[in-house]
Formats: sequence, C-alpha cells, structure tokens
Amino acid sequence: MKTFIVLPKKPEEAIPQEFQDDDNRFPECLVRFLIEEYTNPGDSVLDIFAGFGTTLFVAESMDRVPYGIELDLGRSEFIRKNLMAKDNIIHGDTRKLDDYAFPKIDLVVTSPPYMKHASRQDPLTVYTTEGHYSKYLEELVGIFHKLDKFLNPDTRVILEVSNLKGDEITTLAWDVAREVSKVLHFEGEIVVGWEGFDHGEGVYGYGYDHSYCLVFRKL
Repeated sequence: MKTFIVLPKKPEEAIPQEFQDDDNRFPECLVRFLIEEYTNPGDSVLDIFAGFGTTLFVAESMDRVPYGIELDLGRSEFIRKNLMAKDNIIHGDTRKLDDYAFPKIDLVVTSPPYMKHASRQDPLTVYTTEGHYSKYLEELVGIFHKLDKFLNPDTRVILEVSNLKGDEITTLAWDVAREVSKVLHFEGEIVVGWEGFDHGEGVYGYGYDHSYCLVFRKL
C-alpha cells in the first residue's frame, strides 16, 4: 500500500448552486483509490459523515453497496435524490450510531467535520450549538467505539483529516489519530498531496497542500 499519493484537488461532479459556498468535498479520485485498494465488487462501503455523498456515489458507481449518515437535511435529501439505493442514506446524528441498522461493513471512508482548537461551535451539530475542542474529540471517540460492532474483522476505517492553520495551528489530524486509537487499531497514515490552483491558503485549503488518510481497523 502506498503511503504517499498525489491527486488532483478537483471534484468531478457539480453540486447545486445553493451548496457551492460550502463545498468542502474530497474529490472522487481519492474515494476511488481507496475503494479499489480495500474492497471488491459487491462489498459494502459506509460514510458516517456523508456530506454531499461523494463516498456513496463513487461506491455505487463501482458496484459496491453504499451506506451513509448525514445530519444536514438539505445534504441528505440531495444524496437521496441522486442515489439509486435511496434507503441507504440516513438523515440522522452520527453520535446516535447505535440507534441505526447497518449490515456488516467492508470499508468506511469518511471525513469528520473539522474543528479548530479555539472554536466554540460544535461541528458535530452542524455548528448550531456551543462546543469545545476537547469535547469534540471525546465525542469522536464515542462515535468510532459505536462503529466497531458494524465492522468485519478486516474492515479498514479511513478518516481523511488535515491539520488546520489560523492564529495558531490546530493539530487536528494528529489529535484525531491519537484519540480514535483508543477504540480502533491505528495502522498508519496515507499522506495525500493535492494538486491544483493555490489561492494563497494552500491547494487543500487551511494553509496546506496535503491532508492525511488515517487508516484504522478493529482492535
């Protein structure tokens, strides 16, 4: 398995105009790379922070069975409208993961909503309630602890995360790796170098031209 890859930072599919100011998707090519590496046709692929459905759409196009959870109603309705397996996207709160019914999953590809250390809005509620960085990390650990029961023994759980620049650097990728390692086995990271036009904040955004795919499996 390669531990450093370079990919274009450009989504292949358009999303409706109403969402374009908040388009924080990872590109389809990343999901395609991970699905090819870790699954076979017919396998199940889950994204517990489904966003605009990139993981689900790519999985379905590659003859895998897609599943997802998305808290934002507009995004979840967009996914359901465009997914063939419409019943496989849940509009719900990932923190209540054990309330939902999923089959055994063969691959998880997701990107948790990001939070800076100094932020006081909770990304796990779509930034609608007060939050704190330590509580955010604690809740992520709880989510991935609940996820364990849905995983086959060889299932990889892959989290695409970046460190964040600002007035101070938030070592989000490293903090997530450390905390989630409490409930899943950390196999290592794939560094993703992003190619594309640099707007002064890095190709990826957040001041960087790369992010990390953190690879976990069951303990």
